[in-house]
Amino acid sequence: MPDAPRTWMIYAATGYTARLVTDLAVARGLRPILAGRSRAVESLAARHGLPSRVFDLRDSTTVREAIADCRVVAHCAGPFSATSSPMIDACLAAGADYVDITGEIDVFEAAERRHAEARTAGVVLCPGVGFDVIPTDCIAATLAEALPGATHLALGFETAGGMSAGTAKTTIQELHRGGRVRRAGRLVTIPLGSLARTIDFGRGPKHAVAIPWGDVATAFASTGIPNIEVFIPLPWAAAVALRGFHPVRRIFGVPAVQCWLQALVGRIEGPAREARAASPTWVWGEARDAAGRVAVARLRTANVYDVTAAGVLLAVEHLLDRDGPGGFFTPSRLIGPRCVESLPGSGRIAIEVRGP
Repeated sequence: MPDAPRTWMIYAATGYTARLVTDLAVARGLRPILAGRSRAVESLAARHGLPSRVFDLRDSTTVREAIADCRVVAHCAGPFSATSSPMIDACLAAGADYVDITGEIDVFEAAERRHAEARTAGVVLCPGVGFDVIPTDCIAATLAEALPGATHLALGFETAGGMSAGTAKTTIQELHRGGRVRRAGRLVTIPLGSLARTIDFGRGPKHAVAIPWGDVATAFASTGIPNIEVFIPLPWAAAVALRGFHPVRRIFGVPAVQCWLQALVGRIEGPAREARAASPTWVWGEARDAAGRVAVARLRTANVYDVTAAGVLLAVEHLLDRDGPGGFFTPSRLIGPRCVESLPGSGRIAIEVRGP
C-alpha cells in the first residue's frame, strides 16, 4: 500500500528478545513504537528516544485504539497461546498486519484458521518470523522445490547457548502435550523421546530425537508435504530419560504446577552478546519421495536470538513496503523461500539430491 502509514509497534518491548529487536531497529534508523502492559516500557522507550504506549491485552477496545495508526504490529508477548488471539483480533479490526516470534504449534494452527477472515480484512497474519520458524521454513520450502512430490519431510537444528525467560516459559507450558509430528497430513501426538535417528546437522553425526516444533504446522502450510518431523540432537541416555518422563507429563499442565515453574524461570536473562556470537546454529532438512529419491539441505545461521531479531525486522520492513492481499502466511510464502539467506550471519542453503 504505497500511501499506507509506516508506523509500527513492538508489543511486550521489555522482554529479552524484544529488546534485541529494538536495539537492531534503532541501529538501522527505524523508530518503532514500544508498547507493553507495564510502565517500564516508557523508560525503555525514553532511553532510545522512541514513542511508547502502555496497554493491557485484556481490554479489547483499548488494544484496538492503541494500534489504530499502526501498519504492522510485531507481537513479542509469550506464551503466545495466551496473547496472540487478542492481538490478532485487534489487528484484524484495525487493519494492521501481524507478525510474532512464536514457535507454538497451536498458535500457528489457530492463525491459519483465520486465513479467510484476514484476507477479507486485507491483513497479513504471519506468526513465527524469528528463528521459529524462518530458517527451517526456508529449508522446507527449498526442499519442496528441489524434490517435487516429496511425501516425507524431516527438519532439525543444532545450536548452543542460553535461553531467555520467555523461551523457558513457553517450553514449560508445552511440556504436558508430549511430542507431536505430522502423519498423513494430520497432527499426531507421540511419546516424548520415542522417535530418534542419527543426523549430521553440519558438525558430524549426532543422536537426535523428534520435538514438537512449530514446523509440523508451518512446513505443511508451506509445502503440503503430509509427513513431517523436527529433530534436535540429544544424547541417547537423555532420550531414554525423556521417554520415562512421558507417562507423567500431564502433571505439568496443572495450573498450580505451571505457575510455580513459570515463577522459577521468570528471572532468567537471555545470553549476552559475546555468548550469542560464539553460538551459531546449524539447520538441516531431508525430503523423500515415493520413488526413493532423497534431497538433503544444510544451512548455517547466526545464534537463534540474533536470527529472531533480524527476522522480525526483515518481516516488518517487507510488510511496510508490501502491496498485496491479506491472509495467513508462513515466512517463506510471505518473503520468499530463501529469505533466511539475507539475515546477518546466514550462509546459503546447500541442497543435494540423490537417488534413482
